[in-house]
Amino acid sequence: MVTLRPSPVDAADAHELLAEYFRSRTQGFAEIDVSYTTTFPDPSAFEPPRGVFIVLDDDEGTAVGCGGIRRLPPGPHGTRYEVKHLYLRPQTRGRGWGRLVMDELESRARELGARELVLDTHHSLEAAAALYARTGFVTIPRYNDNPNASRWYSKVLGEGGVEPALP
Repeated sequence: MVTLRPSPVDAADAHELLAEYFRSRTQGFAEIDVSYTTTFPDPSAFEPPRGVFIVLDDDEGTAVGCGGIRRLPPGPHGTRYEVKHLYLRPQTRGRGWGRLVMDELESRARELGARELVLDTHHSLEAAAALYARTGFVTIPRYNDNPNASRWYSKVLGEGGVEPALP
């Protein structure tokens, strides 16, 4: 049985997954003659209430996937969080675990008061785009200046609400 658990983004297993993710993006982008900019995330951006980072452990307890949400300034729907660094090791793909990570991130965003989730990706990541569509995300105009992104998505979770104060 797989498990999902919160983790500091700079914990050894989370860092290893992120390094693997960044290597795969750098190699994949090079194949299409596009430069990829690697930026390891600020750990404080993924600590509640600013955000959360989760790790997916497989049946043997090995960390094989990750993803996080981080708070952005409010958007048109209120409190907004951004999905970042969703990654599953290649040998684990096709098992529905990406959906598990997305569902967990959405649940945690709701607990933190999110009214909207946004994310960005590159058009060459077709499997990722399919996952986002299956989980209710729709394309939106650019909302950031991420040099690695060519598509932007949103999922409205609810309207209104009070923007919780950050410590």
